[in-house]
Amino acid sequence: MKLLEAQLINYHRFDKLSTSKGDKSYSFLNFEKIKNFDDLNSLFFQVLARKYEDRNEDVKKAFEKVPYLNSSLFEPTDIEQVTLFISNLKDEKTIPIFSQTVLKDQQGKKRSGNITTLQYLFEFLDAYDFGAEGGSAIQEDNKTLINASVLGLIFEKINGYKDGSFFTPGFITMYMCRETIRKAVLQKFNETKNWNCNNIEELYDKVEDRKEANEIVNSIKICDPAVGSGHFLVSALNEMIAVKNDLKILQDRNGKRLKEYQIEVVNDELIVTDEEGELFEYNPGSTGSPANRESQRIQETLFHEKQTIIENCLFGVDINPNSVKICRLRLWIELLKNAYYKTEYQGLNTGLSLNRGLETLPNIDINIKCGNSLVSRFALMQI
Repeated sequence: MKLLEAQLINYHRFDKLSTSKGDKSYSFLNFEKIKNFDDLNSLFFQVLARKYEDRNEDVKKAFEKVPYLNSSLFEPTDIEQVTLFISNLKDEKTIPIFSQTVLKDQQGKKRSGNITTLQYLFEFLDAYDFGAEGGSAIQEDNKTLINASVLGLIFEKINGYKDGSFFTPGFITMYMCRETIRKAVLQKFNETKNWNCNNIEELYDKVEDRKEANEIVNSIKICDPAVGSGHFLVSALNEMIAVKNDLKILQDRNGKRLKEYQIEVVNDELIVTDEEGELFEYNPGSTGSPANRESQRIQETLFHEKQTIIENCLFGVDINPNSVKICRLRLWIELLKNAYYKTEYQGLNTGLSLNRGLETLPNIDINIKCGNSLVSRFALMQI
């Protein structure tokens, strides 16, 4: 949720030219918006899980800028149904502050004493920067940068090494994907088109039909039989988009090529730059006004390219059900990074009205399964 909040604030920094940090009115994980566990429960199940027109009037007013997200993350789990919902937690209960806490008092010393659990949670999360991406990002307020890849480290610490859960560093998964996927793409084209290309450069010279080339790349299937937190699949997702860029076959939904932009994988992150070397930044425009058309086109293209690859090319299996959940979340976050505001005009008697909402994120539960990859579904033949 902090990643979503940071994304919304970052998208709307264009609304106020005097504010470099973005429009803070899009912040929703704080005591001003969420004063107790009832409010937190409403955020999950009455706001994020419901379209704006289906929300109650009270939550519409409290969370008017929080988008609807189509995800199983915001559906009550089976254990909640038979035990406790978030709203049942006691607001007045306090817990002691951890002795090595990152929280500081006004004198810059480590905080001590007891505070309520909800206050502790918000202040702890606010001590980190969730908004920056890429190696050249400027971190404000001297906060430690947290990005989505930290989920793998958290997963490893929670599960421990006893379950065989190890976090593979990004530079390793990035190298593995670059070496294997490019060879797989080359082989796929040679087999499909009966070519004899030796590298991506030769392949680039022969590709003429961009639509057909995209279909060939999208026909590649990648499966991680011990998917863990999904880091390998994310690296594979980034590399497949980078390969398409190198082949100059990336195109929007109207078939127009993204020829003015360069997309590459740097430090295991997908970096998009324009012809002048400037980082691409999505500008959705302010409420009631259209977005920058070129910015909207690029963001939509990246979103739907990721969606296509995630839904059709990436698969994962893990024996640990918690691992499967985190992997799904990790891929979902990759889509969230390029989520865009869609504009829908509806004809009314008085004219036209503009409805803005974040493009809903698809459920990707079907591709990531819980199971044992080492045991065949068929019995071994005994001799």
